[in-house]
Amino acid sequence: MPIGEWVLRDACREAATWPSAMKLSVNLSSVQFQKEGLVDIVLDALTGSGLLPQRLELEITESVMLERTEANISTLHQLRALGVAIVLDDFGTGFSSLRYVQQFPFDKIKVDRSFVKDLAQNTNSAAIVCAVTGLAKALNIVTVAEGVETQDQCQLLRAAGCDQLQGYLFFKPAPASHLHFIQKAITASNASAA
Repeated sequence: MPIGEWVLRDACREAATWPSAMKLSVNLSSVQFQKEGLVDIVLDALTGSGLLPQRLELEITESVMLERTEANISTLHQLRALGVAIVLDDFGTGFSSLRYVQQFPFDKIKVDRSFVKDLAQNTNSAAIVCAVTGLAKALNIVTVAEGVETQDQCQLLRAAGCDQLQGYLFFKPAPASHLHFIQKAITASNASAA
């Protein structure tokens, strides 16, 4: 628990120095949901850092929905009421249930990299990605594909209607001190795509 709190506070403090258009995503573990006061911890991290709640995305896995469902859903609603976005991470890799999506209106669903890696060779993976993006669009939920490493994957995911992509094709993990260079690369990439 102390490490999770420290990560959240430190990440919010760092992100508050970033350009206002950039958002921060922080993974929350199911253990963090077992402790009372998670909403207060998030609120303290936001208040202490000055980061606007709309710039914070909290990522959870399906395991959070399996444990203490009523209490966890209540906590998710409270976090959302703060203005924080809630993202369902690694969708399709655990005990996937459409009930989770029905019980809580997620802001984003992340399609796991296991479906993306062999997208061009495996028609089952392509069908799953298309089904998830179609479902998400019908529910007004943004889809994010993880682990995009090739232009083929990028094109297939765009064609499937995926809203956002992340992976080594775009950038490898980098320290915050490289943010300026990353922004320049994104700007140049967007200009060449237009």
